Parts: sequence; C-alpha cells; structure tokens
Amino acid sequence: MAPEARIKAFLKNSATALCAGVVALSSFSLGAEAARRHYRSHHHHLPELAAAPARALPYPPLPLPFEIPGTQYLPLAWADVKGWSDDDHLAAYKTFRASCRSINAQTAAAEPKVEAKALAASLSEPCRIVKSLELTDDAKAKTFFEENFAPLRISRLGEPDGFVTGYYEPVLDGSRTQTDVFNVPVYRRPSNLFVRGYKQDSVNLPNKGPVYRKIGRRKLVPYYDRGEIEDGKIAGRGLEIAWLKDPTDLLFAQIQGSARIKLDDGSTVRLNYDAYNGFPYTAVGRILIERGIIPKEEMSMQKIREWMAQNSEGAKELRRQNRSYIFFREVNLSDKDEAVGAQGIPLTAGRSIAVDKSLHVYGTPFFIEGELPIDSERSKTPFHRLMIAQDTGSAIIGPARADLYFGAGQDAGRVSGRLRHAMHFVMLVPKGVDPVARGSRLPVPDPRPSEKIAKLFPQTDPAKDSAKPVAPAATAALAKSDTVAAASPVPLPVPRPVIEPEPRRPVKSRPHRQ
Repeated sequence: MAPEARIKAFLKNSATALCAGVVALSSFSLGAEAARRHYRSHHHHLPELAAAPARALPYPPLPLPFEIPGTQYLPLAWADVKGWSDDDHLAAYKTFRASCRSINAQTAAAEPKVEAKALAASLSEPCRIVKSLELTDDAKAKTFFEENFAPLRISRLGEPDGFVTGYYEPVLDGSRTQTDVFNVPVYRRPSNLFVRGYKQDSVNLPNKGPVYRKIGRRKLVPYYDRGEIEDGKIAGRGLEIAWLKDPTDLLFAQIQGSARIKLDDGSTVRLNYDAYNGFPYTAVGRILIERGIIPKEEMSMQKIREWMAQNSEGAKELRRQNRSYIFFREVNLSDKDEAVGAQGIPLTAGRSIAVDKSLHVYGTPFFIEGELPIDSERSKTPFHRLMIAQDTGSAIIGPARADLYFGAGQDAGRVSGRLRHAMHFVMLVPKGVDPVARGSRLPVPDPRPSEKIAKLFPQTDPAKDSAKPVAPAATAALAKSDTVAAASPVPLPVPRPVIEPEPRRPVKSRPHRQ
C-alpha cells in the first residue's frame, strides 16, 4: 500500500476510536450523575412520614374537679375545722339562702370560665334544696351544710393562711345643693366614660381593667385620674348627686363602695358603687407606712383620718397618690336596709364578705377562723364564722383574701378600720365538685414493680446487655419463683449503616483532534 493510503487509513481509524471513547465517557458521566441523584433522593431527602395517630386512652377522659389558679388545697374532715361546732349556723343558712335567690334566678346567657362554671353549676343543687327548706333550728342548719358541702382548706401557694380586712357603710352629713360648708361633689358615672366590650349605659361595669374617655365617635384616651377630677375636669355637667363637707369623707366612702348621706331635711340618700376611672387602687395607709409617718402595727382607718385632719395640704397630696376614683349611683333603699353587694342582694352584717370575683363565685360559703380585734384595738377575740361571698372589690385579690362586712355607722367603721390580719380559710365545696370524691374516679398509673423484680430486671439498654450472660443468682431466683414470668430481653435493631457517597473523580478533558 502506498504511503499516502496508509496515512489516510490511520487517520480514519484514529477518528473512529476517538468518537467511540467520547461516547463511552459521556455515557459513564450520565450514569454517574443519575446514580448520585438516586442516592440523594433516597438518603438525603427522605419523604416526610405522616404523623402517628394519638394513642387512644384505655379509660374515658374525666374532667378535673375544679381549679383556682395559684391556690393550694387541703381536704379536711368536719372534725378538723376548728370552731365549726361553735358557730351560729342558722344565721349563716339565712344569708346563704338569700344568695340562692339570686343564683336560682340567674340564666345561662353568659358563658363563664370553666372553673367558675363548674362551681356555679354545683351551687345550684344546694340552692334548689334551700328553696323549699325553711329552717328554724341551728342543728338542722349545721346538718344541711355538712350533708351538702365538703370542707377544703385553701390558701395562696406557699402561704399557710389567708388575709382579711373589714369594710362598712359610712353615714355622712351632706346636702343636695352646694354651700359654703358642703362643697365636695359626689359624682355619678359620666356619659363619656367607656369600657371596651360594654355599653356606656351598662349596669355592671368591671372594677378592673382599662377605662377610656370617648372623644367624638372613635377616639379613646385614658380617663381622668383623681387629681384631674378634683381639679374640676367634670364639674358643672350635672353629674353631682350630693355634696359633702370633707374630701376625706368622700375618699373613705369610695374605698368602702357605698354610703348613706344624711340630708338637712332628715332624709337619706343611699349610694352604691357604679364605676371607676380605670386606675388601680393605691392604699394610702401603705404610703404612710412607707414614709414612716404611722408604724405598721398602729395602722388603722382612724389613724389615717387623724393625720389627714391635722395635715390638710399633706392630705391633698396623699389622696392624689391614689389615682383611682369611684363614681356612685343612687339606690332606692330605706334606712333599715343594708347596702347592696355586687351579687345584687342586700349584705348581711357579720356574715357577708367580698372576695376576688375572678377566682370565686358569689354564694360560696367560707369558714374563716382566727383571732381579730373585735372588742378593742388590743383584743384578740376568737373569730370562727361561716361567711357567704356576696360582694367584691378592686383591692380584694387572691384565693384566700376577704373583706368582712360589719354594717353601717361609726361603730362598724371602728371595728372594720382596724382589721388587717391573717386568718385560716376553709372553703365549703359542694358535693358535686368534691375533689376527694371526684379524684377517686380519676385513673391511676400502673403500680410500680416490686423491689425484687426491679433488682432482677434493671432498667438498662437491652442492646448492651444482650451479650452478657444472665447472672446465676437471677436464674436461680426465677426458678424458685412461681409468680414471675420472665422473658429474654428483646435486642434493639441494628442501626442502619450510613453510606457515604464516593468522591467524584475529575474528568480530564482532551482536545478533539481530527
């Protein structure tokens, strides 16, 4: 073959071999890329598994008896309630029956909180009983409470006792018109006072939370505080119900939440709480204690009055430290009627208490026990009395906190003004929500294994112990025991091996020559 023909044949074979190599290399690259994608799709991006359905409980769900936030409970026997047998149960029964008239007349229009709903619904059963039960015997009244309620010691978490104060209805001199002597106005609720979620003419506005002053149709700003109102921000609008002599009288009437104003013509104006201006209550007595003006052990309402009477400028500044301001409404009550509480019924002196409405239900009986200075400031009079929750107050906060109502007039004011004492609180829980009775129906966990079983089968990892032989002592013990059925430990599955991808080899590109 001629040299030129041999060269042409060589070049032709080389080109054919080069093309076949490029095709094979491309096929290898595509196959490697497909393998990598397959690995990533199966090992690095696993599909999300569906959530496992909730395991069905082997018992029906049972509601808890009731729960008061921040409270500790201790169920008691009636014999453990100190002073229970010495009380006037008939007087407590009559007060409870008055609350039941309101409870029986209520409708289920408003949906209360779960805890309050359970307790309120349970109160309807004993109230249904008293509706047709007219008792005149103290022993029968005592039996009624013992058969329909269970005693439960309550207090704030970490505290052994509760705390009580006292309140009363002041009787003050006043006038329907402003004079040189009577120049302190008593205001009714202003029309521009607004609370979110309530109509402006609503009868029952809350005594906690923000309160606004409505400007125009949409703009809301915080309402005036005590200093602004005393300076005349709402004066001259026809809001004055009556006029008093002293601003200190008005301050204490607002603290008590009600008042009787004796007019010069002999008639009486009865006032009840209607609304407040949205600022939290600040105790002026605490300020005097913090300033070192009155020692804590000597603090009383009488001491505050004496200091304010002797320091007119200081009294003005002290009043304004309490930015809260109360508006009243005039109620149609005679001189013989007691003040009306938040439950809407007349209070009973010595039997009605004010409680924290956010935690408790009106009509709940509380047995309060301890010592109080009833007879004098230094006395320690035994106090063990069944009281009924019929009122509330912005300063009454907590599960074991109560304000004891002592009636109207100066004597009631002297007694209530010196009460600031720790007391034992026993809440009478209706049998329908008895924590002991209902708690017995709650499921309990499986019993713990016996000490013998725990030693034979320690809670360890079976995978680590699978290679270890069973101890001879354990084998012998199992052989002697006829009541223990032991099974060999189940080994854990072998972990799935993690396959690391091979590193990609760089492909050397060769120039294509023709």
